[in-house]
Parts: sequence; C-alpha cells; structure tokens
Amino acid sequence: MSLDPGALYLLVYTLTDMKTPFRSKPTKPTPSSPANLLLRGSLITLRRRCGKPSCRCACGQPHCSPALSLSTRGKTSILTLTPGLVPEVRAALQRYRRQQQGLERQAEAGLRQLARRLQQARQLTRRSAL
Repeated sequence: MSLDPGALYLLVYTLTDMKTPFRSKPTKPTPSSPANLLLRGSLITLRRRCGKPSCRCACGQPHCSPALSLSTRGKTSILTLTPGLVPEVRAALQRYRRQQQGLERQAEAGLRQLARRLQQARQLTRRSAL
C-alpha cells in the first residue's frame, strides 16, 4: 500500500503539530472585564444603625459601608459594595465620566459644524437671490 505524497505530508504535519504545546492567543479585555467596566452613578458611604442596644452605633457611631448610588428611570438604587471593590468601582466611574466628556466634546463639534454648514447654505441662497 503506498501513500499519496500529499497525504504523507499531511500526516507528518499533523503529528508534528500535535507535539507542539498549546499556546492560547492573548485575549483582548472583554466589556465585562474590570479594565473596560463603565459605571454611572456616585460612590457614597452608607451610615446606619443596626438597632442593637449594646452596639456602638446606638451611642452615635454609625456603621459605615461603601456603596454605589445610581438613578435609573427616576428611581434611585443603591448597591452596597465590599471594601475590595471600591478602587475598581472608582476607576469605572472615572472611565464613564471621561467617555461622557469625550462624547460631549464630539457633540459640540458636530453642532458647530452643522451651524457652519447652515450659515454657508444661507449665504449661498442670499447671493443667488441677488
């Protein structure tokens, strides 16, 4: 039985390829990864009393915990955070604000461009009317 030279090459190439260690490609950060997370809202500190009469909060030192406050469709929501999440949430809020500022700058530039185009069109119609 003789093998076709092309089939032999494929067999050798496949066996050689199987011996090389598998290396995954470096992945791009996904939208859900902490590096790309965008959050809207405000980082706040919740201060509350637990209700136990012997607790320190009963004497005026309330319990404090970080939280994210946001308004959706006119309703305010508060998400209580763990202290370890605060830096990540703070960075995500900053990223959101930077993105929002960039979008505002683009919108203002677009409005200026539209106003110039309208002004030029009006000038052309005035000139042609004379």
